[in-house]
Amino acid sequence: MSRARSRPAVFIHGLGMHSSSWAPWLELFDAEGYHVSAPGWPGDGETPEATRNNSESLNNRGIAEVTDHYAEFISELPMPPVVIGHSIGGLIAQKLLGSGFASACVAIAPAQFKGVLTLAPVQLRTVLPVVGRPWLRTKTWSHTAESYHRACANGISRVESDRLFADHAIPAPGLPLFQAGLANAMPRSEAAVDTRSERGPLLMFAGGLDRTVPEATVRSAYRIQRRNPAVTELVVLADRGHCMSADHGWRELGDTALEFLAGNLPAGPGET
Repeated sequence: MSRARSRPAVFIHGLGMHSSSWAPWLELFDAEGYHVSAPGWPGDGETPEATRNNSESLNNRGIAEVTDHYAEFISELPMPPVVIGHSIGGLIAQKLLGSGFASACVAIAPAQFKGVLTLAPVQLRTVLPVVGRPWLRTKTWSHTAESYHRACANGISRVESDRLFADHAIPAPGLPLFQAGLANAMPRSEAAVDTRSERGPLLMFAGGLDRTVPEATVRSAYRIQRRNPAVTELVVLADRGHCMSADHGWRELGDTALEFLAGNLPAGPGET
């Protein structure tokens, strides 16, 4: 039996996108023999529409609470899974990898963790509409179709951007943005990642057109993560924006991730 055929894979969405956005990935990884799941964040509804209709349930949800939510889910699995996360979900996936809850990690345009010092001006401009309003720290916020295209989907057409927004966009808690943005000023930041512990392989993706977590930010995180003895790789897609895990080009990332895992995934209990 191949390693993939007995390995769970858990997908973690980022701010403002419902777990339904992972549907093509679930199909792809399932076809490769992974046991797939994409649980939502605490407070998410079963569908994007249900989440939009109850946005208050996401108020004041922080990085630690969301990480603990996934750690609890993972603890019920037969073995540590592969975790695949996007944006803040990519930060959470790295936290799970560093704390031993994951056997391998794929972090797509991952939000910066404590210790990452490179924040490009375009990134600051993108998050300013939220972090510039302190009262949103404990509340939710939502992209408009226009702001979603400008910040997340600038690498694709407005038509496709609007479709993704209509199909998968949801309100987002403001707290994780404040926590990631102020991580280096907080002694006990919830955005901290253990990058020194013994861990499995890590693959990071960066988009050259990304305005939310720019390539420079991901490269800075990669320079820290590659100090770990474990396999750590960075793939930069020059013509891709922040929504690259959900737009029409998602398959390039999916195939690259599967190839990376096939070559680097360590054997689990009972695997050969």
